[in-house]
Amino acid sequence: MTEHITSRLSVAIDEARPDRSPRHEPARPVRSLDSWWLLSLPLLAFLLIPLVALFVRVEPARLLQNLGSAQAAQAIQLSLRTTLVSTLLAVVFGTPIAQLLSRRHLRLRRLLDTLVDLPTVMPPSVAGIALLVAFGRRGLLGSALDSFGIHIAFTEAAVILAQTFVAAPFYIKAAAIGFAGIGTEIKEAAAIDGASGRQVFRFVIIPLSWSALVSGATMTWARALGEFGATIIFAGNFPGRTQTMPLAIYLGFELELGVALALSIILIGLSFLALLVVKVLLSRATDTW
Repeated sequence: MTEHITSRLSVAIDEARPDRSPRHEPARPVRSLDSWWLLSLPLLAFLLIPLVALFVRVEPARLLQNLGSAQAAQAIQLSLRTTLVSTLLAVVFGTPIAQLLSRRHLRLRRLLDTLVDLPTVMPPSVAGIALLVAFGRRGLLGSALDSFGIHIAFTEAAVILAQTFVAAPFYIKAAAIGFAGIGTEIKEAAAIDGASGRQVFRFVIIPLSWSALVSGATMTWARALGEFGATIIFAGNFPGRTQTMPLAIYLGFELELGVALALSIILIGLSFLALLVVKVLLSRATDTW
């Protein structure tokens, strides 16, 4: 049954794809772009100079030496471990929300969409305080959890919750856009062939929106990797326990500038790779469709 549905769906999907014939792009004026380049230079230079200054400041030998320190190694390991967990949580629990947001005629859709967007515009310090009064020992839910011996604030779990709170909307929004971009005719073809709602989601919606899902998960991971404000308030800054790379940079700026510079370069490199992955995936998705 599954093989029959999959084969029939592949035919329907190919028929639903737009024409891939080469497009004739209009000739682009060359000289008219020169003025725009000149107008763009001030802000481009402002964005580039701090990055160049950071890389010029750190020598390769010193970079490796600082990254080999115990503080940097612990911060890197903790950041990678917690961000992977927070990204997984965003994917597992954010996918149902994204599916709801993809329905244009859903009641209270705008309210749900606003609620999802709120952590992205909320000041990080406010997010940290909100998490603390919710899950702290004297918080709304923290007191009940404390009676069962569960303590979240100022632990590694608090780091994960803070990262998930501020980063999950990136995945949800990207996934919702990917789900909404799938034509109803493809879903109807799958339903006519006897596919259940779960099979349509598994064999049609997920494969056709995989680039949006991976892009959203990558952006969520990158945002979680750079999370600072909510983490330092809700989880604290304890080396080896809750000190992620951004927190280690903050502490290193006061105590050991070399470690802060080395971790800054690592974060920039990882952020650049994450953005590159997202752009490549989106480019391939555009070329496919």
